[in-house]
Amino acid sequence: MAQNEPFDREIKRGTLELLLLRLVRERRSYGYELSSDLSERSGGWIDLKEGTLYPVLYRLEDQGLIAAEWDPPARGVPRKYYRITAKGRKRLDELTESWKTWVRVVNTVLDGTAEGGEQ
Repeated sequence: MAQNEPFDREIKRGTLELLLLRLVRERRSYGYELSSDLSERSGGWIDLKEGTLYPVLYRLEDQGLIAAEWDPPARGVPRKYYRITAKGRKRLDELTESWKTWVRVVNTVLDGTAEGGEQ
């Protein structure tokens, strides 16, 4: 994986907004939970550090795509939970369609076929 590290890093960076919006659409979550979910669902391939995760969450919040609220637990430290907004759902739908198009186009190029099925 070391050879592809810059490529892999750029792919991850480019998809974080999409993936985080998808996760908070499923249920409201706090940062560590989102990071753990991504790692688990990706088979460990996406392992976010705090310095990567939280700036993206703050940006999504600033853009009005997610909203945050503090929940004090029965014991321990309060957690900041994120949930998707109506604007975030719309953005998630747009990003999902864009991603599906990119995957289809890249696979077409890699398979050596044209969009019309020509080779």
